[in-house]
Amino acid sequence: MMLEILVSLIILTIAAALSYRDYRISFILSLIAIVPVAASGNAVYSALIVAVAFLNAFSLLVIRENQIAGVDYAMIAIMCIATLYAFIATDLAIMLTLFVVVSVPTYLLIMISDKEMNVDVGIKYVTFMVIATVLFLIGAVLLYSASANTMVYSIAFLMLIVGLSMEVGIAPVHEWVPDVFSSADPIPVSIVASLAKFVPFIIAYKIIVATATPAIGPLILIVGLIAAASMFVGNIGALTTNDPSRILAYSTVANMGYILATFAAITAGKEYIYFAIAGGILQLFVNSFGKIGYFTSIKNGGTSPITAYLLTFSFIGLPPLMGFWSKLFIIYSLVFSSYTWLAVILVLNSAISVPYYIRLARLLGTGWKFSLANAVVLFASLAMLITLMPPTWFVDVISMMKGV
Repeated sequence: MMLEILVSLIILTIAAALSYRDYRISFILSLIAIVPVAASGNAVYSALIVAVAFLNAFSLLVIRENQIAGVDYAMIAIMCIATLYAFIATDLAIMLTLFVVVSVPTYLLIMISDKEMNVDVGIKYVTFMVIATVLFLIGAVLLYSASANTMVYSIAFLMLIVGLSMEVGIAPVHEWVPDVFSSADPIPVSIVASLAKFVPFIIAYKIIVATATPAIGPLILIVGLIAAASMFVGNIGALTTNDPSRILAYSTVANMGYILATFAAITAGKEYIYFAIAGGILQLFVNSFGKIGYFTSIKNGGTSPITAYLLTFSFIGLPPLMGFWSKLFIIYSLVFSSYTWLAVILVLNSAISVPYYIRLARLLGTGWKFSLANAVVLFASLAMLITLMPPTWFVDVISMMKGV
């Protein structure tokens, strides 16, 4: 895949260089640059990641007069390429490089808008992300180098989890999420809430599986408690606000808690690990398509009630939508990993989330009018239907991921 990546980077360099002439040149070349890497990876995983990236790119056209118009598409392409490569990466240095490559573009993207640069939001976001990146990188390196020392291993494991939690917005280190999500422009927020979430979890899965020792048992229990806390904090926080952006912020905190819960299956048999990771990554796709759809709706001033409720029902977990299968896989892996209590908490929190997701659909489902933004929302909502055929095939995809 290295040749394909080199070709893609050359195309992206040209795209960024020509962006000053016309943003459309950069837009087209950036999308083309994704193709070589996507074509050489796993077909299903690549197709879904490319779909998320393309929706992010098209949503940026809604704010095409932003401060870095043209360069922003190249950033999306770079993040997409790194996310595709994360599926097959096993070398620690490469994995940590991918982590940084996905995180850094969001430092600039979160500040852009079609009005003025949101510098205050950017400072708060960058501060948290820098701390998260440092903790994650140090924790990862120590896990690989100190697995024989239980004390160092435990400290490194917790550093990795805290870094991951700050990066993706897991309680109790989620303070940046509600403020940033409600203050920044909805379009760049949708990128941070979607494409930027995959690599941190995928890399964390691979590192923890590769370095697991008998000392991990009590540490996994701590992770389970953090996941449960994030679910409750996110869902209760969303219940207590009427602002759509803050609802989605707390929804993200809850969803990241669902995904963190999958780490409880790390010490179980291979088949349960595959179901856990499949459920976690599938939930990332639910979160991605849903947040792209919702935040684009906010920017657009509303969308069709049909698309709004389709996104809502998937988040709630109504079968056979994607959100049902992702939660089912997670619950299955938790129950057979002796973490039934965490599975019960997940089900309880899914029930708690119903009122605010319904409220969100009512707030945003104000009516359809033809626009690019509504087209993005439509395709994001239709993506929730790809699991009409039971996605056991996605578990097979995860079984082919290198490093797990």
